[in-house]
Amino acid sequence: MAKNLYIAPTSLNSGLTSVCLGLLRALERVGVSVGFYKPFSQSVHEGEAHHNHGKDTSVAFVRARSHLEPPEPMSLKTAQNLLNTGKADQLLETIVGEYQKVARTVDVVIIEGLVPDRTEAYIARLNVEVARNLGSEVVLVSTPGNTDPKSLDEELDFYARLFSSPSDPDVIGVVLNKVGEPDRSGFTPRVNARVPEETIDYGQACKVFSDGRYRLLAVIPWQPELMASRVSDIVREMDLEVLHEGDMRTRRVQTVTVSARTIRNMVDTLKPGTLIVTPGDREDIIVTTAVAALNGVPLAGIMLTGGLMPDDRVIELCRRAMEMGFPVIKAQTNTYETAHRLANLSSAIPVDDPGRIEKAMEAVATRIDAEWLREHLKVERQSHLSPPAFRYLLSERARAAGKRIVLPEGNEQRTVQAAIICHQRQLAHCIMLGNRDNIATVARSQGMELPDDIEVIDPAEVRKNYVEAMVKLRKHKGLAPDMAEAMLEDNVVLGTMMVAEDKADGLVSGAAHTTANTVRPAMQLIKTHDHARVVSSVFFMLLPQQVVVYGDCAINPDPNAEELADIAIQSADSAAAFGIEPVVAMISYSTGESGSGKDVEKVREATRIARERRPDLLIDGPLQYDAAAIESVARSKAPDSKVAGRATVFIFPDLNTGNTTYKAVQRSANVVSIGPMLQGLRKPVNDLSRGAEVEDIVFTIALTAVQAKQVEDAGLI
Repeated sequence: MAKNLYIAPTSLNSGLTSVCLGLLRALERVGVSVGFYKPFSQSVHEGEAHHNHGKDTSVAFVRARSHLEPPEPMSLKTAQNLLNTGKADQLLETIVGEYQKVARTVDVVIIEGLVPDRTEAYIARLNVEVARNLGSEVVLVSTPGNTDPKSLDEELDFYARLFSSPSDPDVIGVVLNKVGEPDRSGFTPRVNARVPEETIDYGQACKVFSDGRYRLLAVIPWQPELMASRVSDIVREMDLEVLHEGDMRTRRVQTVTVSARTIRNMVDTLKPGTLIVTPGDREDIIVTTAVAALNGVPLAGIMLTGGLMPDDRVIELCRRAMEMGFPVIKAQTNTYETAHRLANLSSAIPVDDPGRIEKAMEAVATRIDAEWLREHLKVERQSHLSPPAFRYLLSERARAAGKRIVLPEGNEQRTVQAAIICHQRQLAHCIMLGNRDNIATVARSQGMELPDDIEVIDPAEVRKNYVEAMVKLRKHKGLAPDMAEAMLEDNVVLGTMMVAEDKADGLVSGAAHTTANTVRPAMQLIKTHDHARVVSSVFFMLLPQQVVVYGDCAINPDPNAEELADIAIQSADSAAAFGIEPVVAMISYSTGESGSGKDVEKVREATRIARERRPDLLIDGPLQYDAAAIESVARSKAPDSKVAGRATVFIFPDLNTGNTTYKAVQRSANVVSIGPMLQGLRKPVNDLSRGAEVEDIVFTIALTAVQAKQVEDAGLI
């Protein structure tokens, strides 16, 4: 029977939705099967309904960021009508019924409660009644603001007492959210405020925590970057006129600057993410802002106030800046009134902004004491690894590995961002090939600073160091020094030589190169380890409810039985290295003894060889995909198989089948895939899709670091 946690806020602006979604993700990461239920839909932020077209944000976010399909919440008005007409029992029966739909397939359900409202006294009691009837334990969410520890003690005790009668649920813990949020005046936008340098240690200062009355589950600092709306959100909420759309749907407002200064006094405000607000007749400021945009500064945009417009000749002068994606918007109100409206924008996150909710979820998930909750609820870990659990485990293992990963595409924008993120998260020691000044310029153009302690190597200064070693590695092919020097002009070749010569532990490339450009030097210079017969690849497929491994989908066109068995063993070991219990299915168009033919016999023989070489692994085949993946099909097609219906590693008979299947699943089911990860090399080299996003590159670097540790531990170098 599922347990549940009722999440009850103590104030209006507690960030309840972000806490609930972050808690859901944190529990998933420690291997708990989690569901989400929100009994009542409640709009509490001004502008929320306008932003979200009447949709409930919590449910929309859960559906967008997970495999869950929570039921639609009841409107608060409907609940109030039922209470007012003496139908409280009917209301609670409906709530329990909807909850049971969620609870039947998971171990723990996160229930989002109602935000307290002084004008609606029944809301606090409704929270208690729902929590009691669902058998909940309660987690309070509080925003301390400038409250002193004694006052916070009193506030938490007050709300806990609401749940404290003998038949009512217990408060087990507290999440303190937005800690350190500064006071702001009516003319200071939230995004402009800065976190105070010193904050209170509430864990020690509050008696409710220090004496063990409630568990302090998380202290989540206030982060102004989580307030960073897109320009298009501001346009929508303030009903502004768009003069030039540009990239307003992707550019975020990190700072708002109201500018009526001379040019020399405003230059320092022209920073990435800044929205310049200025009267529409200040043509000097408009032109200066356009020049900054032309120089590569990714400003959020410019807002012209007072309903005024610059001269047409000035607009034409700024045309090129606008063509580079620079948004220009117009307010009819004067600068004073516009600034006031900007300072009071809704803090609600729109349902169509997955990037911002992702950051908010991560801010919570990384700080929640999920292990304590799992132990408290006495929930066993899932045998299947969910996508959030996989990403978390991958990051943790990458940090522990501490490996040096060379990035030959050091000047490529996404690679620069990914390297800085990996450096900040300590996922790997990244070595960037390129000119430091050029890379720093690329970083600044993306609104980031290149850390002083990130390693950058200028290829021109080190190429000659690898000529002799490369000639030695390729002497059987007659490679001459001058040819080696010419080949080392290619940074991918240079990076591969660094890996071959133990100057780096692994390499990631491909954001600006083909797969062949990345893989060929590795096969020539690094070569396979002693226990591998072939170099092969796997993709980690982040299916909605679990992560599975597909191999080989990128390298070997038609492996023979020996090679296919080797691919199966390599893929099983790769799965285990990343926390996935390897249950290996050898895929064919036939299951068991039901079919015959050359292709089926190859899979059957490969299964026999793999079992003989690795009797410790669960391997079975031939199996059709549905028999391998779906338990109900497995019962009829392969009832005696220990693999059928529960496979986590799928080995395809050839490249045609593997590549087609992975792309069909990825595109048709909108599944994230990480890879291809190469296996069988002495040291790891991994390829990127040329359409890879920054986060894809980050995880590939982390994956390469873990793989390098695996190779080292196995003594395969």
